[in-house]
Amino acid sequence: MKRAVIYLPRFSLPAERVASLLGADLIAYSPTAFQETVPHYPQIAAVMSMGIAVRGIAPHLQDKWTDPVLVLVTPDLRLAIPVTGGHHGANAMARELASLGAVPVITTATERAGVPSVEGIAASEGCVLVNCAAAKPVNAAFLDGTAGVYTVAGPGVIIAGRDTAILLADGTYSVGIGCRKGAPARDIEAAVQSALAAAGISSRDVYVYATTAKKLHESGILEAVRALGGALLCLDDQTLGMHPPQSPSRASQIGLSGVAEPCALAASKRKELVLEKTVNGGVTVAIAR
Repeated sequence: MKRAVIYLPRFSLPAERVASLLGADLIAYSPTAFQETVPHYPQIAAVMSMGIAVRGIAPHLQDKWTDPVLVLVTPDLRLAIPVTGGHHGANAMARELASLGAVPVITTATERAGVPSVEGIAASEGCVLVNCAAAKPVNAAFLDGTAGVYTVAGPGVIIAGRDTAILLADGTYSVGIGCRKGAPARDIEAAVQSALAAAGISSRDVYVYATTAKKLHESGILEAVRALGGALLCLDDQTLGMHPPQSPSRASQIGLSGVAEPCALAASKRKELVLEKTVNGGVTVAIAR
């Protein structure tokens, strides 16, 4: 992952030490330094005052799951303070800087309390968090001592409430599936295989198959995903409603704006559709990453 160190020119020497340790590129501060750096560097260390760093990064903050990592390093190299993205790499970067004598100033509640976090478990287990909105209530439950961690060996079906964090084995692609009532497993499996082939994607690179919870009773989907060696995630209406489809859909018949595309997008990491909905008989398939 690319890293950059933005520094005030008068602090070039400590900035060079930070950059050398982190394997980062050096970027001298200017009024447009953050604007020019953020699109290309997911992780940034800033050797300057907190005020300058916060004003620089603020216009580029939108969502904790996509915001850049920012660690403030005091010019005397005594403190390394995660400003944004604590659970997403900033805390780890601050700890790296301890080898320069900087004290990592960790403020995330779970780490201060010495309890697990959803993001930490995902990173250590090489998993992806499917339903990001669940991280807050689950982390709160870890703080309260009421959260459990459960492992489900696949192939299998995952049905979970809105406040349950779902971590799936890491991979690249999510596949959304819709079908007419009673569609046989062989047709669904064939439609998925056809869509994967059209996109040039191996089933080994798929980390989850997803459908609407309204299709949970469809044995054809369950059997097809089992045959594909994958895990099936059943998503609620509210989650799907956050990801409108790009293609016209007949899903309004079951009270949804779409199935295949919203399911693929909701279960994906980057929320990018790589294959729009394909229709194969009575089966719809879409792929996202």
